[in-house]
Amino acid sequence: MNSSSLPVDVGRGATWPQTLVGVGVLLTGLALAGGAIGISSEAGYGGVGPNFLPWLVSIVLSICGAWIIWESRTGGFRDMDEPSGAAETYWSGFVWVSAGLLLNASLITTIGFIFSCTLCYVLAVQGLRRASGQGGVNSPRTWLIDAVTGMLIAAPVFWMFTQFLAINLPGLTSSGWI
Repeated sequence: MNSSSLPVDVGRGATWPQTLVGVGVLLTGLALAGGAIGISSEAGYGGVGPNFLPWLVSIVLSICGAWIIWESRTGGFRDMDEPSGAAETYWSGFVWVSAGLLLNASLITTIGFIFSCTLCYVLAVQGLRRASGQGGVNSPRTWLIDAVTGMLIAAPVFWMFTQFLAINLPGLTSSGWI
């Protein structure tokens, strides 16, 4: 009898975090299903009602959550690579990325979509660079390149939503271009 056909010790400590992830995904799917119950099912454009997508996502999440739980309880995730990265959390990088997200959310109506998303990008990239140990993070050139890159990403997204899809995003001016 080879070792792969032996019964799996489901009480191993290493599988509990995997099981908890599965439980979290399953509970998220069930919570979304609970919310979808209250959404009208009247067919809209194309014969699909507004509750179709929430139901679809809740079903897929519930299936994935149950599958993750089953996988973790029958031996854990198989053929996984060793975890990469540092053994300890790099809190400074977490703070940089969190600051970018929170400032984006709080400033988007004040300085507009393009500038708030650019700021979010710059701060998040700084956090990721610092976490990976890249040098030159304090260089003005690096900050400028990050700002220009963030602007080159955010501006076309803003214009696509406001000019082509007619979805209002907060702008700096009423022209719809900034």
